[in-house]
Amino acid sequence: MENNKRPESMERISTEALAKSFIDEQIAAVKKQVGDKKVLLALSGGVDSSVVAALLIKAIGKNLVCVHVNHGLLRKGEPEQVVEVFRNQMDANLVYVDAVDRFLDKLKGVAEPEMKRKIIGAEFIRVFEEEARKLDGIEFLAQGTIYPDILESGPVKAHHNVGGLPEDLKFELVEPLKFLFKDEVRVVGKTLGLPDGMVYRQPFPGPGLGVRCLGAITRDRLECVRESDAILREEFMKNGLEGKVWQYFTVVPDFKSVGVKAGKRSFEYPVILRAVNTVDAMTATVEDIPFPLLEHITDRITKEVKGVNRVLYDLTPKPCGTIEWE
Repeated sequence: MENNKRPESMERISTEALAKSFIDEQIAAVKKQVGDKKVLLALSGGVDSSVVAALLIKAIGKNLVCVHVNHGLLRKGEPEQVVEVFRNQMDANLVYVDAVDRFLDKLKGVAEPEMKRKIIGAEFIRVFEEEARKLDGIEFLAQGTIYPDILESGPVKAHHNVGGLPEDLKFELVEPLKFLFKDEVRVVGKTLGLPDGMVYRQPFPGPGLGVRCLGAITRDRLECVRESDAILREEFMKNGLEGKVWQYFTVVPDFKSVGVKAGKRSFEYPVILRAVNTVDAMTATVEDIPFPLLEHITDRITKEVKGVNRVLYDLTPKPCGTIEWE
């Protein structure tokens, strides 16, 4: 589509000065498009939606309504970070929706990965639609569309799920980042004052931890994934691997193995560590983690995460493995 071509005159945003110029231009463009009307945004806490939120707060303040849906499949501390950064620090008009039980009840007993994805996506749309219908005067929908989304998926960022809202809501789209690549989005986010932990967040699947709690999701295994993932991320940060490794996470499969803990027989879950480097996600190599660090991470996970008695390291590159397990 002609109007979705990146302008040839647009400079690559690589410095704070270029980012400030871009921000000023987009603030003016948003004010012209929106006027004094209200804008709705599904704020996941990911890089793209967070940068859009920060930019629109500067442009229209409280006329931006952010909706953060906690579906229970986020990483440890993420919902709290969204509330702290946007409501407490940026004074955003933030609606927080605790939908944990609703999502997990829908997912109960569902083991097939694609079915889990569909349930999570469809339920997100329902929750977001319900919140949208509670609000008066909303005429615009902001999305964290970036340029690769247009190149790969067309003009609507469907994998954020808000593209599936009912047509009767008749929202006009606001997409201030749609001509930026991911690295440029990060520069803009940093310039807007977002914390590094949000700006440089590593890739995270749309269904969240739902595809890292393998098979049918149970609350105990979901907590095993969340807690072990937090330990892995903490240790990578402490040991200089944060920013060096493209993506790292933990996976908990739906089976148990025998072990010995505190001198007694245990029958508990294994945790699988995954750490890969890639340029385009089409191929990936496995990070060579120092063995003493692997031992330390194993010791922490087996001692600190309830219900776990083994830690494994996935040595499979892509191909023949994929980056995620589901």
